[in-house]
Amino acid sequence: MNPEKIQEIELFPSLFLGHGSPMNAIEENEFVEGLRNVSKTFPEPKAILVVSAHWLTDGTFVTAMENPPTIHDFGGFPKALFDVQYPAPGSPSLAKEVQSLVKSQSIQLDYDWGLDHGTWSVLKHMYPKANVPIVQLSMDYKLSPDKHYELAKELTPLRKQGVLLVASGNIVHNLRMVAWERLNEIYGFDWAISVNQKVKDWIVSGDIESLLTIRSKGKEFEWAIPTTEHYLPLLYTIGTQSPSDQISFFNDKPVAGALTMTSVRLDSNSGLN
Repeated sequence: MNPEKIQEIELFPSLFLGHGSPMNAIEENEFVEGLRNVSKTFPEPKAILVVSAHWLTDGTFVTAMENPPTIHDFGGFPKALFDVQYPAPGSPSLAKEVQSLVKSQSIQLDYDWGLDHGTWSVLKHMYPKANVPIVQLSMDYKLSPDKHYELAKELTPLRKQGVLLVASGNIVHNLRMVAWERLNEIYGFDWAISVNQKVKDWIVSGDIESLLTIRSKGKEFEWAIPTTEHYLPLLYTIGTQSPSDQISFFNDKPVAGALTMTSVRLDSNSGLN
């Protein structure tokens, strides 16, 4: 890492990445290319803090080991996917910084988890050398959306320290309603497209209240977001927004009817885009 490059930008971007199927880790498609492309538009970060849809806990934890293991937290996929390793280093110092920054919740250091597929399936395309230290922050399943959002706001100072903030999930994610015969097609049910667009509109307009109260938005939201673990990471991106940020979207397409790959970028450094 070149320290001078870190100093070129005042705030590192904050990203929400639609990760979709774990198979995206080993397949070539436009979404993988989108991840590669976005990582080329800003300097290499000093470290990465990730909030993944796949680490829900009782309490809030942050990985603090030197060498986090690659976790294959899924089943029924080809051996080639289970063979993937992403040996990025951890960052105990960043873990302790997160612990000190967050006042709204007690953050506990974790030495047992690692990097789940919500993390490595996207970062292996952005940083294939696995040379950038990574720390994962869990989501406490007992917290309300507004509490997740409040916690996220406390992480914002990390953007000034050369840390890339990444949240990994999907805005629309209903595996029970996936059109499996169209698994690799750009295709979305009407309700999935509608919900995805409404969420994007709320992000752009700064309608935080609507983003925090999706459970009161009607039947199409119940279909699109039947459980919230893939949606909640979005609040960690929105919570770290700076007044100077420009909002942009990429990989903004539905797949298999009931999933959207829409990714969100908050970036104050438009000259580097």
